[in-house]
Amino acid sequence: MRNSKITWSIVAGVALALIAGVGVAIAVSRRSSGPAAPAVSSSAVPLASITPSAPPAPSPGADIKGPLDLVLVGVDTRVSIPDWEPHADTIMLMHVEADLRSAYLYSLPRDLRVDIPAYRKSGFRGGKHKITEAMSRGSRIPGSDKKSVEQGYELLTKTLSAYTGIKTFHGGAILNFRGLDKLVDQLGGIDMRIDQTVKSRHRKPDGSMRTLSGGDYIGPQATYQPGNRRLVGWQAIDYARQRYGLPNGDYDRQRHHRQMVEAILGKALSQGLSDPAKLGSVINALGDSLVYVGGRTPFEYAYALRDLTAAGITTVSLPGEGVGSGGGYLGEQLKTEGRGFIQALAKGSHRRYLAGHPKLVDK
Repeated sequence: MRNSKITWSIVAGVALALIAGVGVAIAVSRRSSGPAAPAVSSSAVPLASITPSAPPAPSPGADIKGPLDLVLVGVDTRVSIPDWEPHADTIMLMHVEADLRSAYLYSLPRDLRVDIPAYRKSGFRGGKHKITEAMSRGSRIPGSDKKSVEQGYELLTKTLSAYTGIKTFHGGAILNFRGLDKLVDQLGGIDMRIDQTVKSRHRKPDGSMRTLSGGDYIGPQATYQPGNRRLVGWQAIDYARQRYGLPNGDYDRQRHHRQMVEAILGKALSQGLSDPAKLGSVINALGDSLVYVGGRTPFEYAYALRDLTAAGITTVSLPGEGVGSGGGYLGEQLKTEGRGFIQALAKGSHRRYLAGHPKLVDK
């Protein structure tokens, strides 16, 4: 497993927390920084002589209405290699309801076999490939060794629209792996309910790296037992990156990603993101992990989603299976139940669909 294949949900969770809280913090900061208005006694001044003040300008993002569909992408970026093509290593989608107080979070397998549309900017002619490749094929700049992450994001969202039937993705974040452990530590660790025994392929119980020998790791392993646990930065990253040895492989890992999003969002919001000083420390810890945001600014989405909390997010598992040809592996496809949820979501009937398929909801 490459070092870049770690849990993007850590950053995604804080991105969600920032979306839900940063606008409020900015608004509070601006309102509290202005001069205080002098007190006026209504008994001393005739009402007719009081000139009403102009109404305050609406907060940026106050015009954003639901429902919204957002994209959170973990990019397979090797920062040590110049102009490395970005791959979408993790893809999480969030559907926010019209009330902007509740949402549904679900993942698509990185190896999902889909039709990627032609994309003139990169010279890509289109074809059937793994969805992770939409980022890389869209990022290419004809006649140059440079890569455009923004182009890759654009082709990925076009691919997502074609596959899901969701016409518009209103915003998104592309994230890489730098600073993740510092971010979780900045939050003071996260509390998470571990739902199955997970053995680390990469870390010893003390957090140091296991010895790489003959293409595999040897030595004592960090082990995460079921139950409510407090995870520090390296543990959070290590736990959520594991897929080997799990009964359902990457599908179990996807579920752990979504569970961790909820844990991080809840922890971040509980620390008072409306306090600009606290918010600043979280943003500083995020650092270069957030490499691009599409759609309206995070501050505008922050204000619009100020009432969205971890308790209002339903996480959904979409079961899938491998597909191949001639004995060779080609990728993944969603099973009927998972595909049905996406189709229902595009039609606005997802709540009824989940009521009829309760096993899709993560416990």
